[in-house]
Amino acid sequence: MVVALAGVLTAALVMEIAYGEKPCPLCLLERIGMFGICVGIVLHLRRGPSVRAIGLGFASALFLLVVSVRQVLLDICPRPGHSYVGSAVLGLHMPVWSVLVAVAVLAGFAGVLVAFGEAVWRPGPRHPGPARAAGWAGLYAAALCAINLITVAL
Repeated sequence: MVVALAGVLTAALVMEIAYGEKPCPLCLLERIGMFGICVGIVLHLRRGPSVRAIGLGFASALFLLVVSVRQVLLDICPRPGHSYVGSAVLGLHMPVWSVLVAVAVLAGFAGVLVAFGEAVWRPGPRHPGPARAAGWAGLYAAALCAINLITVAL
């Protein structure tokens, strides 16, 4: 999931730099929500099961859902003189993709909690493979976050 989110964030960054599409404030908030989800998942995979990691990912997904639904609703009925911002990818714009991502992440967290129940909270053996992969994906997401911060500041 972290790799998929990093792919979405990379595509947004490429669209911003290569095509000159400056993100609106709500798009930047959506990116923050996606980075928060990445942090929650990476913490869960690196440090083992914890309420804090799942809570951070869940709260970030809820934040992403609220912000992206607001932007979709604003784009359905735009102000006079304002059109839909940004390019479509596979026929959908970034806010719509963000709604789909947030719903998928929330469903994923709910599925894990329902399927594994209390076993999610019990410490188990650490598996170095997923932890290492999560570390690399987390580093890539952190680099994306830093690049996004720099592009916003400029």
